[in-house]
Amino acid sequence: MTVTIIIAFSLLLLMAYVFDITASKTKIPSVILLLLLGFGVKLMSANLNFEVPNLDSFLPILGTVGLILIVLEGSLELEINKSKLPLIFKSTVIALIPLLILSVSIAYYLYYTFNIPLKTALSNTIPIGIISSAIAIPSAKNLKSHEREFVTYESSLSDIFGVIFFNFITLNDNIGSQSVGHFAVEMIVMLMISFVATLLLAGLLNEIKHHVKFVPIIILVLLIYALSKVFHLPALIFIMIFGLFMGNLEELRHFKFTRKFHPINFSKDVHKFKEITSELAFLIRALFFMLFGFLIEVSDVLNSTTIIFAACVTFSIYLIRIVILKVFKLPFNPLVFIAPRGLITILLFLSIPMTQQIEQIDKSLITQIIILSAIVMMFGLIQLKKPEAEIAENN
Repeated sequence: MTVTIIIAFSLLLLMAYVFDITASKTKIPSVILLLLLGFGVKLMSANLNFEVPNLDSFLPILGTVGLILIVLEGSLELEINKSKLPLIFKSTVIALIPLLILSVSIAYYLYYTFNIPLKTALSNTIPIGIISSAIAIPSAKNLKSHEREFVTYESSLSDIFGVIFFNFITLNDNIGSQSVGHFAVEMIVMLMISFVATLLLAGLLNEIKHHVKFVPIIILVLLIYALSKVFHLPALIFIMIFGLFMGNLEELRHFKFTRKFHPINFSKDVHKFKEITSELAFLIRALFFMLFGFLIEVSDVLNSTTIIFAACVTFSIYLIRIVILKVFKLPFNPLVFIAPRGLITILLFLSIPMTQQIEQIDKSLITQIIILSAIVMMFGLIQLKKPEAEIAENN
């Protein structure tokens, strides 16, 4: 039995790797293939009468670790300098405005139509408004460099803003000046923790001479994130700051404290750290979406009572995106199509407190929105002209 499980996992992960490396040719997002693969394994195990234990509890764990590694991977790749400020500003605004418009609009619809308290409605609609960096960042690998940077900034910031907004709504019984003040204090505390922890971890990476040095750093990153979450702090901010600092030490060389890190030697360690983070992110992402595909029920995908609502929400996602891209004069194609819902949507949906769950936003609706947004992205990437794809591969 043990050998069979090892063989099965090895084959599945190798297939996931093939999906990843062929995505630039097929233009099919690997997430769709991973979901189908997981669903196929479910059908096969049922036909072979292979008893599989309940795996539901593993989904939030894989999702959380995956979110950390994916945001870390993305932030390590980002450059921060004066020339990037307009891009950072635009991606910040575009990450925030559609999230607020979509989640608040759907919440008001639920409030007026079903008489659901607005706070409860928001707890359920915020996950729908967040772009999944777990899907967007890998799917943007073959775009032009400036488009890839925008997608990385936008999706990572959408995750951070979404999680902060979600925690603010779900963890406060009453929304008022006191809760806003408490939230501001939490943000300041988290920023202070992030700067201190970032310097300590960077110093530790610089000083460790043992041949095993990168995995302990990643474990410490996970530990700091988890401890911050225990105290309901916006922990993704730490991940973003840590990644940006590690990836941009050269840009910070005019600060005296950075000279202690010996930037030339340190940059080699950061490069290796990026590689390990990227490979771990691929592993966890593949396992997460295969597991989610395994847990999908046919009834969830083909649920006729939610499909119209799911289609309307998906249409709204891209309508808002079209308008916002036009306002900021950003290239319509292919950016308009890269607004998938995925890992973070699932993770926050599973985190909605029992007392705030509503029947109008259920697993079927979430599953359908994720699949529809992935299909839209797939067709958007497929229709890219060949010269653009070739240019992207050379960047």
